[in-house]
Formats: sequence, C-alpha cells, structure tokens
Amino acid sequence: MGAYVLSRKNVMWNKVFMFIIVFTMFFSGGLIPLYLVVKGVGLLDTLWSTIIPFTVSTFNLIIMRTAFMGIPDSLEESAKIDGANHFTILFRIIIPLSMPVIAVMILYYAVDKWNGWFYASVFIKDRNLFPLQLVLREILISNSTDSMSSGASAGDRFQIGETIKYATIMVATVPILCVYPFLQRFFVKGVMVGSLKG
Repeated sequence: MGAYVLSRKNVMWNKVFMFIIVFTMFFSGGLIPLYLVVKGVGLLDTLWSTIIPFTVSTFNLIIMRTAFMGIPDSLEESAKIDGANHFTILFRIIIPLSMPVIAVMILYYAVDKWNGWFYASVFIKDRNLFPLQLVLREILISNSTDSMSSGASAGDRFQIGETIKYATIMVATVPILCVYPFLQRFFVKGVMVGSLKG
C-alpha cells in the first residue's frame, strides 16, 4: 500500500517522502539502536524480533513503486470515471496487473527470512526459539555434533558429524528450491521492472 501511495503523481509531498525513504537505505541507525528499540518494545527473545523490524524493505518498496508507476494512467482514470475509489483501483486493477512483481517480492522476502540467522543470533537467546539457519550455523561452524553422536567410536563420530552437517544443509536448502519453480515464470518479468525506459 505504501508503494501505491508513492506511485501516485498527485500526492502532496511525494518527493519528500521518497527522499526520506531512500535516505534510510544509505544511513541507518545501526545495530545498537535497533537492539535498544527491539528491547524497548518487548520483542527481545521472541520470534517477532526477527520479523516485525524487517517487515518493509526499502529496496523492495522502491521496486513495487516502479512497477506501479509503469501501469498506464488511463486505466486509473477510466476506473475513477466508473466511480472506483483508491482501494478499488489498488485491489482490482493495480495488484492483478503487478502479479509478476509481487511474486518476485514474495520470493525475495521468503529467501531473506529463510536465510536470516544474524538478527536471530542477536535478539534470541532461548535455544528453543533458534531458527533453522542459526542451528545450521552452530552445527557447521562450532562443529557441535558431538552430543548427537555420543557413544560412537572416533571414526564413526566423524562420519556421523559429517552426515549431520550435509543433512542439515539439504533440509535448509530444499524448501526454497521447492518454492522457486512455482514463482519462476514471474521471476524474469518481475526483475526486469524498471530496467527499461519506454
């Protein structure tokens, strides 16, 4: 909805809002203020701490805005003549025409959330809430498979540890590989939005 508002030409202070949004791409507060905000609102040590602060990506918002601006104004004008308001225009005209870009956004957000381990390591201390990527990192970097292979000989322990590592990598990779074929037909068209000037 933010991208729709920013794509309209008659919105007051549109360029000011766009400047403020783009400014946040280049200059952010940093990790410590983000941690203090997450702690201040009571999201620390919850899964919401890895979701809510990163709900809107500035880069993705700009891509959506560019896609919405590429839709001809005549469609919006004809809908207004028929009595459509902004919600009708957004949900019945703009979104159906922008499905390739929306599919790409879904894929971007899915891959970002699925691969995210850093902020989970900062905000979550309860090991029961660790996401899969943080567990995978712990297994691969810390080599913490010893507890899973207790009672085995040294040679078997090494083989069990390596098997656990490879199995964890597969479990972490397969879901995204399963999602991609369904969105692949939209992907090329959606990524090309904004690259050509007409």
